[in-house]
Amino acid sequence: GAAAGSVAAPTSKSMAHRLLICAGLSEGTSVIRGVSDCEDVQATLDCLRSVGADCRQEGDVATVCGVDITRAAPQSSLCCRESGSTLRFLIPSLLLTGQEVTFTGYGRLMERPMTVYEKLFAERGITFTRGSGSLSVNGLLPAGHYAVAGNVSSQFISGLLFALPLADGDSVIELIPPVESRSYILMTLDAMKSFGVEVSRDGENRLLLKGGQRYRPQEVCVEGDHSNAAFLDAFNFIGGDTRVTGLKQDSLQGDRCYRAALEALQGGHAVISLGDCPDLGPILFAVAAALHGGVFTETERLRIKESDRVEAMRQELGKCGITLLAERDRVEIRAGGLHAPTQPINGHNDHRIVMAMSVLLTLVGGEITGAEAVRKSYPAFFNDLSTIGIRWECLRL
Repeated sequence: GAAAGSVAAPTSKSMAHRLLICAGLSEGTSVIRGVSDCEDVQATLDCLRSVGADCRQEGDVATVCGVDITRAAPQSSLCCRESGSTLRFLIPSLLLTGQEVTFTGYGRLMERPMTVYEKLFAERGITFTRGSGSLSVNGLLPAGHYAVAGNVSSQFISGLLFALPLADGDSVIELIPPVESRSYILMTLDAMKSFGVEVSRDGENRLLLKGGQRYRPQEVCVEGDHSNAAFLDAFNFIGGDTRVTGLKQDSLQGDRCYRAALEALQGGHAVISLGDCPDLGPILFAVAAALHGGVFTETERLRIKESDRVEAMRQELGKCGITLLAERDRVEIRAGGLHAPTQPINGHNDHRIVMAMSVLLTLVGGEITGAEAVRKSYPAFFNDLSTIGIRWECLRL
């Protein structure tokens, strides 16, 4: 039957990373409520422990006793699991230790682009060495002027933002337009401000960072996650009746636009830009397949996530009779002819592919392999589906 009932949105993975890092860089004890047990957030906690922060988690409450990162003695390697946020957020801060630090990870993590840092560091005499499944950095991050392309992952900009206020001397981060994912930069600034670190702006694209600042420990709550809520709210557009609670309506999360995008798909002939919300791609493709189709622009960044999400969705929607046409930066979904998949859906080791296809399969039935990928961001996803009346069973081969 159709999904019905009320379910709480999981807490924001994006905001949890940011608050935990600010706590880890604070000298003193912070309490953060609403911390998920998902793999990505646990990777950030692991890495903070590796640099000497005392991190404990009971239920969804994390207690973090941070460190003076400029005096920290990191362990030989920091394992980021498959979390791009953890890796890119922490590299600049670890360069404040002045020691060689090695990061490891698995899945596609170490294949994901890092050229922004490689170029910035080469210009400053910092060595950046990539091995198989690892990368090492060695040098001291100096204060100064950093020019960063605004159309690359905002995670590089956030990484510099966390670190530079702790450096000796003032810095400027100049964003070279066009700037995508600005909402994620604003989330970083918001987290930093709540821990007492100020960044001022000179116009839209120049961020001014006073050096010698200190993060101050806080007690904070992680807000609900709009990007994962989209998978639950999507049922309302394909015949269900669900209520998603726990979302902050004035949130800075770029993915809060998901509802407007779903409404546009419901209206038909939708053209939707994914420039500021690439993580919504898979669920919007799935809903487009169930409704009237749609056209999506600024899709290039979907190809460098946990999977190539454009190609993954093309293959899996194809098994259900739906055509996805892809160009370099544009995707068109042609709806009509949706049927049960002719063979099991492949989750592509990607949490968002698994969740998006699960929502679509509630209409036609089917089987997904690799469904455990949801542990990366939303371990309770299938249990929450049960809460709203979706029947599923786990087949162990």
